Amino acid sequence: MSTVPADYTHGIDPERALKYAVQRFQVDRAEVVEGIIVPSSPTWDHERAAQLVRRQIADRVEELGCVGGSGNLDLHGSPNWYVPDIAVVPEELAKGAGALVPDQTLLVVEVTGDYDADTDRVVKRRRYAEYGAPLYLLIDRVERSVTLFAEPGQLGYTRVDGPHPFGTSLHLPAPFDLDLETGDL
Repeated sequence: MSTVPADYTHGIDPERALKYAVQRFQVDRAEVVEGIIVPSSPTWDHERAAQLVRRQIADRVEELGCVGGSGNLDLHGSPNWYVPDIAVVPEELAKGAGALVPDQTLLVVEVTGDYDADTDRVVKRRRYAEYGAPLYLLIDRVERSVTLFAEPGQLGYTRVDGPHPFGTSLHLPAPFDLDLETGDL
């Protein structure tokens, strides 16, 4: 039996090690939420809801010179590494980037499922605000509602539009300036 020297972990940054591990996790998609690696495998219905939003914002995303996808967001200085359902980022920032930070986005969208609804409603909402994501759209399939959070700060979002029941048209403010139809979500 071998023993590990007491100073074996000396100099290792636990945040960096955790984020390194999740990036190499052998699943399609994994996040670190408050220090816990969370593998996720969205259902087709979950993906369908995200696709309906992507289709509605696609032209505006293109006009803005942005990329919309589900790339990695690193919340530096915290044990969090998120993979949102949709993030809209300027194309020049996306080119060559492995991960971005929430304040580099124009919009972050999370679609809840039975397994992660409270995480998206509470934890991610707080963290996205803390890390400066200007707009956070929560598609809550459990509650069948949509909520738009805006004007982030250290204590959370200061402007909340919703929750609105599915079927309500929700206005996405500048730079999008479009109405999102939620009836089919």
